Amino acid sequence: MAIYQRGKNWYVDFTFKGQRVRESIGPSRKDADKVITKKKTEIIENKYLDIRKEPDPVKFHDFGKQYLEQWARTNKKPSTYSRELYIMRMFDKEFEGKYIHEITSWQIEKWKSERRKILEAASVNRELCLLKHMFTMAVKWKVLKESPVKDVKRFKGETKRVRYLMPGEIQKLLSNCDGLLRGYLKPIVTIAVHTGMRKGEIQSLTWPQVSFEQGIITLHDTKNHERRDIPMDETVKATLKAMERKGDLVFPSRNGTRIEDAQLHIAFHEALTKSEITDFRFHDLRHTFASNLVMQEGVELNDVRELLGHKRMEMTLRYAHLSPKHKTRVINILDRVMSQNPPQAEKVVQLRR
Repeated sequence: MAIYQRGKNWYVDFTFKGQRVRESIGPSRKDADKVITKKKTEIIENKYLDIRKEPDPVKFHDFGKQYLEQWARTNKKPSTYSRELYIMRMFDKEFEGKYIHEITSWQIEKWKSERRKILEAASVNRELCLLKHMFTMAVKWKVLKESPVKDVKRFKGETKRVRYLMPGEIQKLLSNCDGLLRGYLKPIVTIAVHTGMRKGEIQSLTWPQVSFEQGIITLHDTKNHERRDIPMDETVKATLKAMERKGDLVFPSRNGTRIEDAQLHIAFHEALTKSEITDFRFHDLRHTFASNLVMQEGVELNDVRELLGHKRMEMTLRYAHLSPKHKTRVINILDRVMSQNPPQAEKVVQLRR
């Protein structure tokens, strides 16, 4: 390391790991001496030029487990945690035996491409979002210096699902729910179709949230973290009144806890199979609620938005798809109006030249 003067200013000049560093300190030789001493100390402590000690290597499996326990279980809903637990098992197989710092963007792009062959773009994007956040937290927790996922892009042009059931299909499905899931499946599906409640909201529903006097179900822990009051129609009231109470939960498991996703999925899939309904998920019952509601005369989209608990109208439009038959009925309204008031031919006035 060298100190030299040029004109009135003093400079420090040295080379570190092949990189030459030359800095102007100012007119004071004493300040230059202090700077050069500081640089030497930083180099000895491995801090200079943002060179830090490499993080201790951590296996992907071990960090995934840490992420789920320290972050997902604490900060996310039980249903989200369960879903991410399932996704993480898939990632464990993909990156089996690898240390987290060994995983590259190229490997993730390869995984994304292969995954797209068997899943819709939206599903792959959801899995990618989990991976992105996991690596972001790894950087934040000093386990990794840089995330390999930060430049991996989501698939564009996701198609929004428009799958919903018409009234006849709903009745067929409900009839095939009888006796499944210890008798709970039919009331669960009934409430989903008549209220638009999410699966997790129904699984976590407790009797204190149900007020027959006011005719509402009150949800406190919603997706938007805001209270939502859901009016009960006569079908929902009758369904709930007919149920036996076995503790606080409306739909408890055998040991009194909330029914697990896997149990509900198996029972629901069995009912769908019996009903010969394909390409349908439990969440599509929420589509069914919104779509059938919008197709009724006099129902405003803003009313549907409030019932679904959406903050923005754009989200309601995603769920409240109109059927072609309904569009035809709407356009026929215009036809009737126009036919009752046919446009009058304008009187043409010839101007003299």
